Amino acid sequence: QVQLVESGGGLVQAGGSLRLSCAPSGRIWNINSMNWYRQCPGKQRELVATITSGGGTNVADSVKGRFTISRDNANTVNLQMNSLKPEDTAVYYCNARAVEGAYWGQGTQVTVSS
Repeated sequence: QVQLVESGGGLVQAGGSLRLSCAPSGRIWNINSMNWYRQCPGKQRELVATITSGGGTNVADSVKGRFTISRDNANTVNLQMNSLKPEDTAVYYCNARAVEGAYWGQGTQVTVSS
């Protein structure tokens, strides 16, 4: 079964940057959108950013102006995270929505120190 693999998480000081990447372990056909979610400690999982098959993007208000989602192709997605804040600390999950179903990564930890 195809699985998404995230990379790029780590520990960074407030104001710093990280770049997350997401790559499928196999080919996913008919992707409608790829997304980044995060789950902060003690909080519910929330949608952070979306990129559609047509290239349109959206980011959550909490990260607007700081995070940018992009793709190399339909099977690769990145999240550029700038001006990181301690409240950005979370496990970040890659998600793909395809005609045949949804795919999730295992998550990558992002920790922002103050």
